[in-house]
Amino acid sequence: MLDLINEISQTLRHNKLRTALTGLAVAWGVFMLIVLLSVARGVTNSFEENMMGPRSKMVQMWGGYTSRPYGGYREGRGIKLRDSDMDRIARDGRRHVDEVSSVIYGEAQTISYADKSINGEYTGMYPSARLTENHELIAGRYINDRDMAELAHVMVLSEDFARQLFPPDGMAAVGKRVNCRGLSWLVVGVYRANWYRDNIVPYTTARHISKNPEEVGSLKVTLKNVNSESDGETAEKDIRQSLAKAHNFDPDDESALWINNRFLNGLQAQNGMSILSVSVWVLGLLSLLSGIVGISNIMFVSVRERTHEIGIRRAIGARPRTILVQIIAEAVAITTLFGYIGIVFGTALAQIIGHLSEGSGILVNPTVNLSLAFEVTLVLVIAGALAGFFPAMKALKVKPVEALRDE
Repeated sequence: MLDLINEISQTLRHNKLRTALTGLAVAWGVFMLIVLLSVARGVTNSFEENMMGPRSKMVQMWGGYTSRPYGGYREGRGIKLRDSDMDRIARDGRRHVDEVSSVIYGEAQTISYADKSINGEYTGMYPSARLTENHELIAGRYINDRDMAELAHVMVLSEDFARQLFPPDGMAAVGKRVNCRGLSWLVVGVYRANWYRDNIVPYTTARHISKNPEEVGSLKVTLKNVNSESDGETAEKDIRQSLAKAHNFDPDDESALWINNRFLNGLQAQNGMSILSVSVWVLGLLSLLSGIVGISNIMFVSVRERTHEIGIRRAIGARPRTILVQIIAEAVAITTLFGYIGIVFGTALAQIIGHLSEGSGILVNPTVNLSLAFEVTLVLVIAGALAGFFPAMKALKVKPVEALRDE
């Protein structure tokens, strides 16, 4: 084993420049593979955080406008969802409906504290919205069942609005009272969410002060017993038919009811993530291929330069297996050595990307974990073995007598 290591080191020292240039191609290929895989991992983590979990098995719907006549009504009729629709959906869709809730969207209002004011909107929600909408509580608490029961005038501010009313970071908002719609509201919490910044109030309170005592902004249905695309489509169809019957519109009229089926969207996105992962590996391996070809060329040249040596070793009894192991081991050593240089620099860049993208919601933890490092190491070993295999086979074909005559 020690002799093999010495022979490999002598080969590397004998062809320093050529080995370094070829190794640079390997290091660059591995570097790009690590960076691409880390970015893909960050995108996948962001998808799982935003699309999977409690909010993945959900269907949300809004009233639209009919696009065709139905039941004696002309097209263009507005469909207004109501509180009573929640019971109807729960009753008609027992197979896939787990829970039904609704949202009330308040009009833009002036929200003020002391001498500061902002123009923002409030949304009446159920306590479960914290999970289904991925609201990250950063101060205080969220609305709860007691707030709902007491029609409490409490509000959870979005981080952006809290910072404007209570600079610099908005954390001082908890426990203060703000004015909105001529009413005093106790700020009980501050939350952060990607792409969402409405201020949250209890649904029952929003219903109490609403101008339309029955209408709701949207309905949310949490699904159960859905495991495939067909299950998601069936659940959506049942909901659409239930509401079509209640509001007297054509069930096939998609304009009458706008539906966002997060479950189906999540399945489609998962397929996209799988394609992305495969594409990244293909691109990374292609960038690594140039370095592998270079190493194979080095080994071919090495075999040609050492023909006389190989002949002597064969003549004194060296087994073909020994020659094969030596050539392949040299290729694996070069590939692994420069490959790990690429892994180190690629990991470092992944850490920098993760730090710069922290909190953006686009990339979540785009770093290299142990399993990914193991996969790349396995790729390096296999690639090195392939790079040395064909030169090794050529070395085995060298006949001892002809090799001894070689100059």
